[in-house]
Amino acid sequence: MKWKLGDFVRFVDEKREGYVTRIFDDQMIGVTGDDDFEIPVLATKVTSVYGHGAAANNNDDSAASIVPAAAFVQHGVYLAVVSDSRAASVVHFHLVNETSFELLATLTTQQQEKYKGEFSGIIAPHSTVDMYAAQLADIQLWPVFDLQALFYTKQQVKPGKPITFSEKFKAKDFAGTKKTVPILKQAGWLFRLDEAELVIDAQKLKESFFKPAEEKQELDKPQHDIDLHIEKLRDDYQFLDSSEILQIQLNHFRKMLDAAIVHQMPSIVFIHGAGNGILRHEIHKLLGRNQKVQTFMDAQKEKFGFGATRVMLK
Repeated sequence: MKWKLGDFVRFVDEKREGYVTRIFDDQMIGVTGDDDFEIPVLATKVTSVYGHGAAANNNDDSAASIVPAAAFVQHGVYLAVVSDSRAASVVHFHLVNETSFELLATLTTQQQEKYKGEFSGIIAPHSTVDMYAAQLADIQLWPVFDLQALFYTKQQVKPGKPITFSEKFKAKDFAGTKKTVPILKQAGWLFRLDEAELVIDAQKLKESFFKPAEEKQELDKPQHDIDLHIEKLRDDYQFLDSSEILQIQLNHFRKMLDAAIVHQMPSIVFIHGAGNGILRHEIHKLLGRNQKVQTFMDAQKEKFGFGATRVMLK
């Protein structure tokens, strides 16, 4: 049996089970259990567990039902990269079809001039399909993804232009914040594959000509306690180096401090953690230069130790 990433399996010779999190080759796979340790095992030494298989992709005749012309959706095709809910180190590539068209799609991977067909099929209107899975940590080893799709409907609607998408993903492609994936309703990274219909609002276009060069930027009132830990600020922090992380944390600190000053808050607490002390040092250096800061001190040592700073504002 050919295993896929995310499959739930049980060892034949011992009482152990888990999810397939790596495929070394046709003979050897990696299985991660509840202890989060990945164990290499021969593919023939595991068996599937009943009830944990992937849900069937049901494309019934209802997919081809007649849609009123006014309600026919012509745009909205995405590639969504979503973490496996059971094995976080694995991500799945979903083709998301928000349109009223059926999509005839193929996915081929390319690595060192070698090509491999990964998926072909029909994606019903307003549905998704899981086409591929990979280890997120191995992003530098991912192949080039070549995806093609055709639009089809029996209704009298002009089909969209064929989709041709070819990409060698890099860490920076996942630098943005995760969004809620349409239909799946899960957090993931979204890549638009079709062009959105351009709608020009004449009134807004007219207003844009008369906007002042500089408009007052409104800052929402921040919470009293601001957590600067990078995992609270970015979903892609595992791809960032230490200098990038520090810069992101300092930028957020400046923004929240400015907002607290604008809203005339008497004080604000920044939770920066103890760590190696670099972030704390940089924050204290900036606070010491700010004319709107009355004083600052370690906040609630019994709770944060030296991992937070309370700022008293003028």
